[in-house]
Amino acid sequence: MQYIELVALIALLQFLFFGFMTGRARKNSGLAAPAVTGDEGFERMYRVQVNTLEILVAFLPVLFIAGKYWSPLLVCSLGLIYVLGRFIFWRAYVSEPSKRGLGFILSIVPTFALMVLSVVGIIMSLVGLKS
Repeated sequence: MQYIELVALIALLQFLFFGFMTGRARKNSGLAAPAVTGDEGFERMYRVQVNTLEILVAFLPVLFIAGKYWSPLLVCSLGLIYVLGRFIFWRAYVSEPSKRGLGFILSIVPTFALMVLSVVGIIMSLVGLKS
């Protein structure tokens, strides 16, 4: 379970890093809070941060639920693919938003896979096929 917790912490640190980068982009742009439009560089970084938060809300619970029923190696592997996908998404979105697809796929597919594993694990546990 510690490896799953480590992956969760890495994902949270990544999110905090994106928040730091958003703050830096705001400072560099001169865009005053609370504005979120007016500088394309800031807007791109802000969207990376917000999009990451939107997916993180689903990712973290299913990471832990799937970890209760399945191999930590499987669950951690999917979690690390998610983290890698978020970094790819960040780099692509900041430089050329139209190229963000691979990063998005590499973060949403593992999240859905963990969701499926969670549901299957719960159902198997309910019918006595998994403890």
